Amino acid sequence: MTTAQTQELDVQPTPLALLLLGREADPRSERGVECPGDLPSPSDPDLVARARAAKEKLGDKVFVLGHHYQRDEVIQFADVTGDSFKLARDAAARPEAEYIVFCGVHFMAESADILTSDEQKVVLPDLAAGCSMADMATAEQVAECWDVLTEAGIAEQVVPVSYMNSSADIKAFTGKHGGTICTSSNAKRALDWAFEQGEKVLFLPDQHLGRNTAVRDMGMSLEDCVLYNPHKPNGGLTAEELRDAKMILWRGHCSVHGRFSLDSVNDVRERIPGVNVLVHPECRHEVVAAADQVGSTEYIIKTLEAAPAGSKWAIGTELNLVRRLANRFASEGKEIVFLDKTVCFCSTMNRIDLPHLVWALESLAEGTLVNRIEVDKETEAFAKLALERMLALP
Repeated sequence: MTTAQTQELDVQPTPLALLLLGREADPRSERGVECPGDLPSPSDPDLVARARAAKEKLGDKVFVLGHHYQRDEVIQFADVTGDSFKLARDAAARPEAEYIVFCGVHFMAESADILTSDEQKVVLPDLAAGCSMADMATAEQVAECWDVLTEAGIAEQVVPVSYMNSSADIKAFTGKHGGTICTSSNAKRALDWAFEQGEKVLFLPDQHLGRNTAVRDMGMSLEDCVLYNPHKPNGGLTAEELRDAKMILWRGHCSVHGRFSLDSVNDVRERIPGVNVLVHPECRHEVVAAADQVGSTEYIIKTLEAAPAGSKWAIGTELNLVRRLANRFASEGKEIVFLDKTVCFCSTMNRIDLPHLVWALESLAEGTLVNRIEVDKETEAFAKLALERMLALP
């Protein structure tokens, strides 16, 4: 729809729509809108050789991190692979590396900047590599939510717990208000700790991980959980609903894991008799309830490593990883398929491609610092406090 058509219909594009169209910029958002510089052509036959040469020229000055959901063409140049928190910690453990090139998304690069030294510079090859889930909770929205909790008379009872997949601003809010960060691996431990500190939890920004952990792992009921919608007055909740709830879930989700449905599970069981359904806890509650096993990205990988030859698996997580695992274990006779029939890559993660990586590495090799991700000191201090609380979890 063109601008003229929207005006004719008296419909104004939202700020988010304008941002996605590249016509507006929000420096506090996860999404970037441009990547400065001239990128090499994707059809350049020398891209692999150029990336290898630039990386060799930089030597120990560069440390390349590759998230599990990255393309194969990028992951081949990663010094280490892993989930977002593991990679940030790996970067902090390499103080001799002047440049940390994070092949992931914006919030991951922020976490790396928070955990590394001031001398290290974190680079994101494409500034437009964001995370739709992290974008679903802005600092302003969360501050307004806290005002709603205060007006309901429960703010002092609430402990915020924020998923690693959140912006530095949200991590800082969490640290400032006595909360902690969690990963999909330690969410239960984080919630156990939080309920020792207070009576309620505000879980940001992924409703599904919060709900699944509370109900599946901690024995709460669905009625113990309410959904706070930042786009509705008072989150769409009454003061009584907030006071009765144990888990106040932010209305956010992963665009990839949220696509899997109960129909996906039922369909794959019909198509592949004896299949084991293994999904990530960012999936919807009904999908998690119907699965055979549930766990983080690292859990999924380890489970498939330990699986017997000839076993069959349907995996509910990002397609790049599923395809890589299917290829890796094919020689062992393990059948590994994507849970849904519909192809579903993480579109923002996929913005980090070989041309962007080559451009970033060659720029650094020439002495030009590009696309640096730098968190301001106050935000960093409070975000680091929240992360340190997570590291201290029993």
